Amino acid sequence: MSSSAISHITLGTNDREKATRFYDAVLGPIGFSRLPKPADKPPAYAKGGGFPIVYIYTPFDGEPATAGNGSHVAFIADTKAQVQAFHREALAHGGSDEGPPGPRPHYGPDYYAAYVRDPDGNKLQAVCYEAKD
Repeated sequence: MSSSAISHITLGTNDREKATRFYDAVLGPIGFSRLPKPADKPPAYAKGGGFPIVYIYTPFDGEPATAGNGSHVAFIADTKAQVQAFHREALAHGGSDEGPPGPRPHYGPDYYAAYVRDPDGNKLQAVCYEAKD
């Protein structure tokens, strides 16, 4: 069993193929990999095979996926280089910048983060708490 208190995170998409390309590229640098699933199932990602699992779904109710105002998912990165790669890959795969990689001393002395939006507008963050590179 995992020590995570969260089982899974679900992010909505309106274009599963585009979202899969985006998340394959963006989550890889911070240690996530896509889990093997049948082609008709939504993509799912895990870090080291543990929890939380990140699922990318089209909304069950058939309505368009929309991003939450004031919400985002923050992923832990092990190094500043991983934060930088996360940001770079997001921009290269249809994401948009919401805050470039850099220190955020107002959150703590070793807080280093980057913020992006995925192609559907979901806000994501990669954060590293280590002072080292």
